[in-house]
Formats: sequence, C-alpha cells, structure tokens
Amino acid sequence: MAKRGSNIYKIKDGRFEGRVHVGYKTDGSKKYKSVYGRTLTDVKDKMAQLYSVRTEKAVSTINLTVCEVAEEWLNATRLRVKDSSCANYENILNKHILPVLGREHIAALSANRINDFIHFKLTSGRLNGKGGLSTKSVRDIMTVYRSIERYVFREYGIRESYFTMPKIVPKNVNVLDHIERKKMETYLINNMDLTNLSIMLCLFTGLRIGEICGLKWEDINFTDGTLSVKRTVQRINKCGTSQVVIGSPKSRTSVRSVPIPDFVLKILSKYMSFGGFYIITNTMKPTEPRTMQNRFKMILKACGIRMVNFHILRHTYATVCIEKGFDPKALSEMLGHADAAITLNRYVHSSMEIKKEYVSRLCLLP
Repeated sequence: MAKRGSNIYKIKDGRFEGRVHVGYKTDGSKKYKSVYGRTLTDVKDKMAQLYSVRTEKAVSTINLTVCEVAEEWLNATRLRVKDSSCANYENILNKHILPVLGREHIAALSANRINDFIHFKLTSGRLNGKGGLSTKSVRDIMTVYRSIERYVFREYGIRESYFTMPKIVPKNVNVLDHIERKKMETYLINNMDLTNLSIMLCLFTGLRIGEICGLKWEDINFTDGTLSVKRTVQRINKCGTSQVVIGSPKSRTSVRSVPIPDFVLKILSKYMSFGGFYIITNTMKPTEPRTMQNRFKMILKACGIRMVNFHILRHTYATVCIEKGFDPKALSEMLGHADAAITLNRYVHSSMEIKKEYVSRLCLLP
C-alpha cells in the first residue's frame, strides 16, 4: 500500500483510501475512520465532509457534564498508572471536584468559574468545614482537573479554560536538631528491636515510610554494605474499600541502591533472618505505614521529642548529608530523586549554625 499525501493511500484495487482521526479508543490509541474513492479528489472531498461531521460532533457534546467526562478520563487513566495513583485520583474526584463541579457542563466552565472554585478550596475546602486546604493540596486537585480538560480537548475538541494554578509559597520544614537526634539515637540503641532498627535505618538512609515497610532481608547486601529499594507498601482506597497494597516504588528513580553506614550494618547483621521475610515484622507479611507512624509517635513520646511526622527522618537525613559535605547529585540518587534540584529545594534546610560557620570564613584581604 503506497502512501499518497497526508493519510491517503492507494490500495490494491486501484482506489484511494483516506483515513480521518475521529477520536481515541479506551486504551488511549487513536481511532480512525476510512473513506474510499476512485480519484484523489473524491477521497479528499469525503475526508473534508468527515472532518466537518467530527467538528459538529464536538460542538454537539458541549452538554457533557464534568462528572461524565471525569468518568471517561479515569477509565482511560487506569490503563497507564499504578493502582495507588488511580485510587488517589478517584478520591480527589469524589471528595473535592465532583461535589462542587460534577453537574456543570464542562464546555461552559470559564477560567473565572474555575478560579472561584480554587479560591473556595483555599479558604473553605476542608471536608470537615473548618477552613481551607493547603496550596499543595489544591494544586493536586487542580492537576487532576487540568488532566480532565486536556482529555476533553483531545477527545471532543472542547478548549481548556486556562485557569490560574495557585502558587506554592515555600515553607521551612523542620528537621530534628542535634539534641533531638542524639535523644533518638540513644533511645534506639538502648531499646533495639526490629521496629527501632527500621527507624534507625531510615534515619541513616533516608528511606520513605512505605519503602521501609516493604524492605525484606533479601534486599540487604551485607557484602557491599547496601540496600535495594524495590517495593513500597501503601494503604489505598480502592472500589470503596481500604486495603494495603504492595507495589513498585514511587517513581522510576525511586528504584535504587543506598549505602548503609557500617555501624548500622553491624546491627542489622545481628538480626538477619530469612531472605523473604520483611525486616520490620520478620514474617512474610509487611507492616503498613499507618502502624509504623503510630509506633514512631510512641518513640517520640518516650524520647521527649515534639510530635512530628515520620517523614522528618528523611528531611533530617538529607540535611545532615549536605552538612557533612555530600555531593548533591549523589545525595539525590540515594534519595531516589530525578535531579539534584528537587533534593536541594525540598529536603535540605540549612541551620543557623551552618550559616554562621560559612560567614566566619569571610575576612578582609591581606
């Protein structure tokens, strides 16, 4: 079949075939319709008519509601994302977008209307009715909505509203200071068990809570002194029910090998068990992150440390590494980030002591 012009082919019986893109299949691939003619002119005329019908179809779909197109988008998205991501999108839709915008016609939604929705979420968007959501939460909501708009444009030709995404104001995330770190390290060493060992491992490798819950003994290479991050444990809401799932790490770069300090490796060797067992439970069944977070809070209380989230261990690890002179690129790879900028902007928080030490190096020229 020889190609003659844009999407026009000459077939074996001497006729010409023209193919017109008329939409997308459920798997995301393009859908075409063919027309035939004895001459190029005939085919081009028929293609022009089909393009006109396609445009009329797009115009006729302006009554589609946000709820209707959101369902289409979600079904298409399921084919290319992890279950945990899809469950998160579904929660955002059901809890935030659809209750407010679900019945409105998506083609009629202007940028002003969407910006009003954003303002509402920032000021009164909490599900308990007590105030607004954080800028990050609202951005997550609007990222889902923007994906729906782009799907509708590709599928039906309905233009996007070009709303204004709320701007993130960087905030200084606290890390464990020197005194708090010393308290925690002392407590963990003096009360060592598999849970405390896992927290120690996070403090000195920067693993996420889901990654430490998914770590098995077979992932520890005692010869090389490294651990391999291969899986993560999450609790997600799927099909209306809450369930624990074991899946691949957060992103492609999250699959990584991380060096373990020698003193931590020696402690690990004392507890080494069957390779297929999860480290925290020492069984074939993992601990879920919610349980690990609760145990962490009990340790904070025992140490006399303020109540903070488990993720502060990762922040602390990154900050200490930078203070010790780690190369940002190497650190970003150990944390599983795509580039060093993410590491520096999100996780590294310079202390006043470090800043003063830097300033002390300034002096008059001799």
